[in-house]
Amino acid sequence: MLSKEQIEFYNENGYLMVENVLTPDQLARLREISYDFIDKSRAVTTSDDVFDLDEGHSAQTPKLTRIKLPHKQHPYYWEIAKNSRITEVLRQLLGPDVLLQTSKLNTKAPGGGAAVEWHQDWAFYPHTNDDILACGVMLEDVDLVNGPLQVIPGSHKGPVLSHNNKDGVFCGAIDPEDPDFHSKQAVTLTGKAGSMTVHHARTLHGSAPNRSDRARLLLFYECLAADAWPLAGASSYMHRLSAKDFLADLEARTIIGKPSLVPRMEAVPVVLPLPPAPDAGSIFKTQKTGGAKTAFAA
Repeated sequence: MLSKEQIEFYNENGYLMVENVLTPDQLARLREISYDFIDKSRAVTTSDDVFDLDEGHSAQTPKLTRIKLPHKQHPYYWEIAKNSRITEVLRQLLGPDVLLQTSKLNTKAPGGGAAVEWHQDWAFYPHTNDDILACGVMLEDVDLVNGPLQVIPGSHKGPVLSHNNKDGVFCGAIDPEDPDFHSKQAVTLTGKAGSMTVHHARTLHGSAPNRSDRARLLLFYECLAADAWPLAGASSYMHRLSAKDFLADLEARTIIGKPSLVPRMEAVPVVLPLPPAPDAGSIFKTQKTGGAKTAFAA
């Protein structure tokens, strides 16, 4: 699926654009399922285990920031992760044994869908090694006005910037005035529906609000090499599981190969995401209740 040059580009820059990872039939089915979920959100008035509501959401005008854990909401999302061109990209970049960290469908609604402030995924869930990435599958065309993903090339090789606010609380975003944040180097990733972005867990990235009259549906699979083990202190649900349930969860999240019981330890920079924001139910809630500074003009 990927050429040698693409793999080398990813390793050097910490991101990649991959075109046509979905077949037309796969794209059509994912769109159908996703818009059905958005339609069902009309009956929801408060964020819950499935829907993260955006400001202005109503039965007449459904506006979501996210559908949570889509791979648990409909089996087709899981099928796509395990048996598609996406699966081969994961194999080439992460190896023969790959687990799903989490999934989410960011559904930036037209007319101002919420921004995602600049951050590194690694700040949310440090592991014993950083063979971790996120695939962003475009279910609609993404252009300059509907909130495209932006990345800082090479930032995955740099430091973990502070994601805490002035009071020391984890807010899930960097300070835009951090001297190690080089905003002028940002690359904007646009593409056609059916294409996919890939970014390393330590790559700085963010996205502006959706200023268009079209939805921006981006299906994220956050994945990791099976020998990357989560560190205590992160906010993942996994830390609340018993040992027995944790092993069962590993099996259930296996995309390729098998889980590993031998963590691979590497000298990676780690800062635990503590103390938590008042509401850490999603990155949107973390950034809002943690008082993150915005890098995007109103």
